Amino acid sequence: MKIAIISLQGAFTEHADLLKKASKQLNLNCAITLAKTKKDLDSAKGIIIPGGESTTINKLLKETGLDKEIIHLAKKDIPILATCAGMIIISSSGDAQCKKTGKLLGLIGMTVNRNAFGTQKHSFEKELDVKGIGRLNAIFIRAPAVTKIDDPDAQILTRVDEKIVAVKKKNIMALAFHPELTENTLIHKWFLKSAAKTPDN
Repeated sequence: MKIAIISLQGAFTEHADLLKKASKQLNLNCAITLAKTKKDLDSAKGIIIPGGESTTINKLLKETGLDKEIIHLAKKDIPILATCAGMIIISSSGDAQCKKTGKLLGLIGMTVNRNAFGTQKHSFEKELDVKGIGRLNAIFIRAPAVTKIDDPDAQILTRVDEKIVAVKKKNIMALAFHPELTENTLIHKWFLKSAAKTPDN
């Protein structure tokens, strides 16, 4: 089973490491591709858009044509896990800071606040109960949050101080935090189980 991690910038190697751990726990054969071109998404059963610098990642997605390919595969119900900057990129709109990121992918009809919890120095860790996943420690680093959801298929999975920090729409999950920076594999196991059910594209 091929999993593609968008590796243009950001915390993609950490996702790869946790995917290996999760696939071993599930006894799944997982081939991880660090995707930088459209061809790297061929036959992918799942896509991860990692945290990093959202403006840079979004710009490189457009330059490589990966943006259109991700949208195409999302329409075919390929599971997508988007974390931190990834949450911004797959949203439909955002605050003034998000507008600097450029046109977003619009995979979930929702509005995000780019630095909802403050700057880097305001980073924190908090235990969360994520609906359908379980309890886990979440690491927030210059994290976004969802301020509005317009998508009837999207559901809120958890909040921090009334701020929405996890949203799921069918096989797409958007998180404001960094699950890949912990040893907890719950999120990645959900993702791999979803990918394993995906028909060949």
